[in-house]
Order: sequence, then C-alpha cells, then structure tokens
Amino acid sequence: MNWKLLLSTFSLLFLAELGDKTQLAVFCLTCEHRQPLPIFIGATAALALVTLIGVLFGQGLTRIVPAELLRKAAAVAFVLVGILVWFDVL
Repeated sequence: MNWKLLLSTFSLLFLAELGDKTQLAVFCLTCEHRQPLPIFIGATAALALVTLIGVLFGQGLTRIVPAELLRKAAAVAFVLVGILVWFDVL
C-alpha cells in the first residue's frame, strides 16, 4: 500500500470538497429533514460510487491516452469552465 499516495489523495480531496456544492446540499438536507444518519450514508455511498467511476474510467482511459495528455486536457477544461463561469455563460 502506497501510504504517501493515500494520504496525499485524501488531503487533496478533503480540501477540495470543503464548502463545495455537495457539502452544501448535505448541509441543507440535514437542516430540512433532521435525520443525519441516512443523509450521511446516502451521501457517502454516492461519493464512493462517483469516485469508483472516476477511478475505473481514468484507469481505462490511460490505456488509450497518455496520462500527461489527460492531465493537460483536464487543466485546459478546468480553465475553460472557469472562464465560462466568469462571463456568466454557465
């Protein structure tokens, strides 16, 4: 087990997810329904499934497209979405 990779992945995603729309949605659901356990279980399952899809898709895609090219394409897409949000296109 690569503990350094595990810890860096956890840290990166933990910081990236703080205050994002998923956390705000869970916050609102908990305030509205006042049933934190089923909301926690549902949100955890959803995030785990989305992460699994990302891992499997990423693993398969890197067999076809070089990882460096994927990283650069993701960076361009991220910047493009930021520009579109900046100009209220999205």
